[in-house]
Amino acid sequence: MRRARTATARPGHRRAAALMLALAATVGACSKQGAGDASSAPDNGGTTAIKGDIAFNDANLATLQAALKKALAGKDLSKLRQSMVVNVSVDYWNAGKAGFQKGLSDLGAQGTYQAPANGRLDQQLSIIQTLRGQGITGLSVSAIDPTAIKEPIASAKQAGIPVIAIDSPLPKEDGVDLYLGTPNYQAGHKAGEAMKQALGGQGQVVILVGSLTASNAVERIQGFEDALKGSGVQVVQKLSDGMDSSKALSNAQTAFQTNPNVNGLYGVYSYDGPSAAQAVQAAGKTGKVKIISDDSDPQTMKFLQSGVIQATVLQQPYQQGYTGAYLQAALKVLGKDATMKIVKPYLESDGTTLSSGVGLVTKQNLAAYQAKMTKMGIH
Repeated sequence: MRRARTATARPGHRRAAALMLALAATVGACSKQGAGDASSAPDNGGTTAIKGDIAFNDANLATLQAALKKALAGKDLSKLRQSMVVNVSVDYWNAGKAGFQKGLSDLGAQGTYQAPANGRLDQQLSIIQTLRGQGITGLSVSAIDPTAIKEPIASAKQAGIPVIAIDSPLPKEDGVDLYLGTPNYQAGHKAGEAMKQALGGQGQVVILVGSLTASNAVERIQGFEDALKGSGVQVVQKLSDGMDSSKALSNAQTAFQTNPNVNGLYGVYSYDGPSAAQAVQAAGKTGKVKIISDDSDPQTMKFLQSGVIQATVLQQPYQQGYTGAYLQAALKVLGKDATMKIVKPYLESDGTTLSSGVGLVTKQNLAAYQAKMTKMGIH
């Protein structure tokens, strides 16, 4: 998870290319490569290699995009003025921006991408207000504060502007048409499964997290703990760092210094993984203390390549942008009922979440993942 947000904030110091059919082909090729990429060799001192997964939900979303494109065929989309407003300007969102711009291009629509430079709530609200004044026809938003965003959403809906929550879910009663993003429980569960593999089913784990109360952090931790049930791996401590990377580093150091039995660290916020890696490397415990992290922070990927981090759970912000552009167009032109009829088969069991996918990158499939991102125009 990325940079800190309030309330349901997606935490952390947290992040065009092929035609749709080409993207689907790329996904298929990389999925096969990712599915079989786990080497049979131990993972840098581990007892069990972790099986990577870079399929995300791209195949299903490509099918959905084709269905939406077919339904929109013959419609004049040139007058659409779509918008994507994220919570902070960080590397994580570069892929989302690329996806959104590619979606607009494929649709023949116009739109704008905006991000508050420092993740400030007042900036995000001001951006949305300005866009409203410019006559936008759709809005995808990663809300900094779910309470503060209620009025802007209500105002947009009254004006006939569809609103899609991306990256961080918003309460259904707030009036959003859909949530397009990462199912956080699934992400945590995938991290837990990876930890079990890394530890060979036995060990003591400490969780490093920016907030113990943010909803998506709670969901990730719950998924992580549920994945460990029935195994010999147990969570012995959860340490909050208050969205401070230096505190995360201190927490990681303290974790295995005070308890020599700790042999696993799970970093929930995007900076927690690198902080854990720095602590483990400095203590000469590389390969002895296993690390599972979240997100694709550049430092995380370097530590993954060097074997200090065993695996990282990734999201797919590109699809939040690309699929989001298609959904905005469909909701505005076809209407909500017709759009949701097309979308329904692809929703999660809660009936409101359209997953942009969850991936797992290891040292073994890192090259395949990077090749996939390059094919999509993301560097």
